[in-house]
Amino acid sequence: MRTLLTNGSVYSPADPHATAIAFDDGVVTWLGDDTGASSYADGADEVIDLDGKLVTPAFVDAHVHTAGAGAVLTGLDLAGTTSLTDALDRLAAFAANLPEDAVIDSAGWDETAWPEGRPPTVEELDRAGGGRRVYLSRIDGHSGVISSALVPVAKDQEGYDETGRVERSANHAVRDALGDLIGPDQRRQDIEAALKAMAAKGIGAFHEMAAPHIGPLWELPIVRETAEQLGLAATLYWGEPGAFEHLGTYGLAGLAGDLNADGALGSRTAALREPYADRADHRGHAYLTAEQIAEHVIACTERNVQAGFHCIGDQALDNIARGFELAAEKVGVQALVAARHRLEHVEMADEATIATLARCGVVASVQPRFDALWGGPDGMYAERVGDRWRGMNPFGSLARAGVVLAFGSDAPVTEVGGWEAVRAAAFHHEQSERITVRAAFQAHTRGGWRAAGIDDAGVLAPSTAATYAIWQSDADLVVQTPDTRVAAWSTDPRAGVPVLPDLTQGTPTCLRTTVGGRVVYEAEGWPT
Repeated sequence: MRTLLTNGSVYSPADPHATAIAFDDGVVTWLGDDTGASSYADGADEVIDLDGKLVTPAFVDAHVHTAGAGAVLTGLDLAGTTSLTDALDRLAAFAANLPEDAVIDSAGWDETAWPEGRPPTVEELDRAGGGRRVYLSRIDGHSGVISSALVPVAKDQEGYDETGRVERSANHAVRDALGDLIGPDQRRQDIEAALKAMAAKGIGAFHEMAAPHIGPLWELPIVRETAEQLGLAATLYWGEPGAFEHLGTYGLAGLAGDLNADGALGSRTAALREPYADRADHRGHAYLTAEQIAEHVIACTERNVQAGFHCIGDQALDNIARGFELAAEKVGVQALVAARHRLEHVEMADEATIATLARCGVVASVQPRFDALWGGPDGMYAERVGDRWRGMNPFGSLARAGVVLAFGSDAPVTEVGGWEAVRAAAFHHEQSERITVRAAFQAHTRGGWRAAGIDDAGVLAPSTAATYAIWQSDADLVVQTPDTRVAAWSTDPRAGVPVLPDLTQGTPTCLRTTVGGRVVYEAEGWPT
């Protein structure tokens, strides 16, 4: 099967001026200009005139909770609610169409954006939900609220509050119960919805970040099977120390992902060195000590398995850095580098921690839209930690230190969308932490593959996989460097730097997503 795309713009470091590209049996066989394309047209099964459209490597979402991401697409989505009343009204309208024994599992609310400034209470959920079992996860996923029908599951657990709020063990207990209450048929529908949404956004590969407190193990085969059916490339992680018996059974890439070193800032469960700015008696929760972190890293390194952790607060990252230092003393730095361990979020890493990550070859799997949503002097971060928000999500500092970046959404925490994440990283609220659009795009393509230990993917060049997306964009194609410290030569066409859409002029629309030569998404009516 040969596909030839002509008369467009092909994003490739192999030929930054390419306007055409050919694929044979799922592999890039040639790229160049339209004149050279004529020799590849003979025998082509498909020839498409791009009419100026852009071809790029497909995005990789390096951090997704697939079933949860799909649940807000197939069910109740509370993202963007403007008030407590709005959230309760949406819940009531949704519940009215469900049987009395239904389970409502939703997410996305953020009380910091509501005038009431508080989450719903158990009594309010009972009224709005009509007595049904209701769990509404906060947007960060590290706390939630429950109706009285779920109180018996959580009331004896640490982190339960009689108002119906649950965090830590209580939150995990509720999630465990939901795994039994919501069966595989619904989960399959949710997972399929999430994967179709990814493909429509030009995402061809994703990393499933599963863990005992996120969902049951039996979800993993459904994720893999559904991805295979739809054609997306799936990499599966399970965040549980010592669970090496699951590696072969579930085809895991590692014991990494949401193995929590701490919680989240929005829920005030991220572990901080100094108290929260809006709660002077509280510093969050560190779930793992440096010694426990080291033990997991050593055990994984000795078995050539990727280890990884969820880490957000500066105290948690101190523990992470110390854990890696202890592990290096035991197995050696080169063994750590070879294992290519990874960290998720890495939000409050200081210079010393970043240096440790760089020395140990740790990948930083980060979510740029966190800064877009919560950064800045008036955002949630500033509310929680005051001026410390300026050092958060340090993409520029990580990149300058040589740490490999991989971008993800953490869906359902934020929506899937590659260009939105690239824009957020390039236009970080703190200018010193901005990176170029090109560097951000690489983190969301090649960086995702590298985070999974695959170095020969995420780029369009001869002999690489035909994993790409075609984009419609009215924006100018430029070399965009929002950080003014970047040398001006890189924006000069004579430098031969590949160009991407000016992200200040809008978001490109995906017309086709292809993975290994298989078309996994095509916009309605295209190609004409």
